[in-house]
Amino acid sequence: MLRLTQKIMLLSKVVTSYIGCVIGAGFASGQEIMQFFILHGNRGLLGVALAAVLFAYLGGLVMFLAIRMRSTNYLDLLSFVMGPAAGKVMDILNLLMLLGGLSVMMAGSAAVFGEEFGLPARSGIWSLCVLTTMVILGGLDGVLAANVILVPIKFLAIVLIACVVIIKSGNSTLSSPFVANVEGVAGHWFWAGFLYVSYNMVVPVAVLSSLGRVIPLKIGIAGGVIGGLLLGLAVSMVTLAGLLYLPELSSCQIPLLYLAGRLGWVFHLAIGFLIWLAILTSAIADAHGIASRLAPGGGARYRVYGTGACLLALPLASYSFSELVRLLYPAFGCAGLVLMACLLIVPVIKFCKSGKNDFHIL
Repeated sequence: MLRLTQKIMLLSKVVTSYIGCVIGAGFASGQEIMQFFILHGNRGLLGVALAAVLFAYLGGLVMFLAIRMRSTNYLDLLSFVMGPAAGKVMDILNLLMLLGGLSVMMAGSAAVFGEEFGLPARSGIWSLCVLTTMVILGGLDGVLAANVILVPIKFLAIVLIACVVIIKSGNSTLSSPFVANVEGVAGHWFWAGFLYVSYNMVVPVAVLSSLGRVIPLKIGIAGGVIGGLLLGLAVSMVTLAGLLYLPELSSCQIPLLYLAGRLGWVFHLAIGFLIWLAILTSAIADAHGIASRLAPGGGARYRVYGTGACLLALPLASYSFSELVRLLYPAFGCAGLVLMACLLIVPVIKFCKSGKNDFHIL
């Protein structure tokens, strides 16, 4: 029997791994929340509610599947929900999306270094590349340890800044910015919510599926659900804060830094550093997803593939961060919709066909 402290530690590893996969450059900067929710005005909040429910359900489901299948990488899970042939196609797309996501993280690091710290943008790219490689060299234990330490800090910082901005808005009425409806991603809050979760599930599926042999079933499911609900909380707080400062917020590359600037330059600088930590943990998740897929047994090959992924992501990282978010993320979402649809539908169909007592394949 696991002791309570061991259960809490395992639960925290699942929760922080899940949150760390999603809260990356686009999320922590506020740029992707801007594109998917804030620019939809008051209707964006409906998209946030939809995203929160999907995050919680899919997080618990992925952990359930991974643990029952005792998977070490996402290929086993893809083959189950999509079939061997389609699973191989999605496998290739997943690798490309993970690599593209890693490039976006590097571009986000460049934006923070250039806009916030006044340092050369290239130094932001290379510092992220080096640190991500160092964590990958520590294997799965290194990835989990980095998440347990860094993810709670960035999560609390993002929620705190959003709460303080909302509180300090004073007598500002919420109804005015809520009715504004600038053009957002997908053109409708419903599709924006689905696209947001679908592309954001690519990295969690890759990372959470690698925990199938190290996490007990109940703890894994609970961790997935709790992580999803906490993600929904963070998205809702940032969306509420952002809606208070439309339309001027829509022109910012890093909206959360703009909001932090309303609280003073010291807080602004601190948030800039914490956003960079968010970028780092997401980059680690992307590199780990690639490495664990290509080298599920870990070891030297895992380290080689993880390092190689960091180097391959460098060329695309030289493009504008906001443009990469707007162009790549909806494309990732469209591809991820297939995966999410399979995750939502296939397990239910197989459960109904086999019956509860005969659902042994999982």
